[in-house]
Amino acid sequence: MDGDIKEVVLTEGQIQRRVSEIADQIAHDYENKDVVMVCVMNGAAIFYIDLMMDLDIPLEMNFVRVSSYGTGTKSTGNVRMLYDLEADITDKHVLLVEDIIDSGHTLTALTEMLKKRGAASVKCCCLLDKKERREVPLKADYVGFDVPDEFLVGYGLDYAGKYRNLRYVGTLKPEIYEGAGQESRAGEDNRI
Repeated sequence: MDGDIKEVVLTEGQIQRRVSEIADQIAHDYENKDVVMVCVMNGAAIFYIDLMMDLDIPLEMNFVRVSSYGTGTKSTGNVRMLYDLEADITDKHVLLVEDIIDSGHTLTALTEMLKKRGAASVKCCCLLDKKERREVPLKADYVGFDVPDEFLVGYGLDYAGKYRNLRYVGTLKPEIYEGAGQESRAGEDNRI
């Protein structure tokens, strides 16, 4: 698997240090608040668990899985809920945890949906932010790293369901995905 990687962009050490810094910031901001920490599956699972383990505040865990892709590789902007929250979020502070923000369509729609369900507040935390690909005015409240528009895999990011389990983030060699009808992107379930 490592042989498919062109370049390591973020090492395991860099990621872990930044996750700890974000956790400290979140713990400070959410002190004495009723928090529901929501993982946007599948890509954010590794980041979510690492972040949660570094947090020293009481919180409730929950998960969602959404899609806005239909049959293509570009977001349609129409969000489809594949797996919904199991918790009542009325009057609770929701922290959405995502691996990467790209166009921003899905995360914007998800934020609005949670607000309509009565959340006291909704904030977004992402490990990676591709700001240059943003199509809607969305700004994450907590960002691990700003990254360029490159094909990234590892630490939850996949290509064709593979590479999520790499402990670092890297660029995939073009020959791995060229000719497969794919644009330079992470897996469909984590391009938000």
